Amino acid sequence: MYKIDDYVIYGLKGVCQVVDVGYLDIDCLNKEKKYYTLHPLYSDGSLIYTPVDSGKVRMRKILTYEEAQELINRIPSIEEIDISEERVREATYKATMEKHDCNEWIRIIKTLYLRGQERQQEGKKTTAVDERYLHAAEECLYGELAVSLKMDKDKVKAYIAECVEALQE
Repeated sequence: MYKIDDYVIYGLKGVCQVVDVGYLDIDCLNKEKKYYTLHPLYSDGSLIYTPVDSGKVRMRKILTYEEAQELINRIPSIEEIDISEERVREATYKATMEKHDCNEWIRIIKTLYLRGQERQQEGKKTTAVDERYLHAAEECLYGELAVSLKMDKDKVKAYIAECVEALQE
C-alpha cells in the first residue's frame, strides 16, 4: 500500500503523487472502498481516484535515485525493439508502453530514434505513429527520472545524453 506523499507511476498518466488514501464521499464511487487520490505531476489541476485494491491500472513506485542512475548507466546495453513486420509496429509499441517499465520506454526511444535517422537518410518523414509513441515514451521516462533525480523534466534528456556520452569515452 502506498502512503501520502509517495510518488508512483499510474498507468500512462505518468508520475503521480499520492495526496490522500481513504474513503470517498463521491456519488459514483463505492463508499465502502478505500481509494488513492493521485495528483498527476505534469497535469495541473487534475486528480485521479483509484481503488486501493484495483488491479485494472498498473501502479508502481517510481525509481529511487540510485535505481535511476543505474538505469542510465545501462542505456547503451539496452537493445532496440526488433520489428520485422511493418504492420505490427504500432501494436508492438502499444504493448511495450503498457508494461510501464523504464527499460521498455528506453527500448522504444532507441528504436524510434534510430528509425527516424534511417528515414531521414532515405528522404522520408517520421511517421505520425512513431512520433506519437516516441513522445509518449519520452514523457513517461523523463517524467519519472526527473522526480527520481530531483531535476527539472526539461533537463533530463540532456543529462541522459551527457551520462551516456561519458560512459562511451
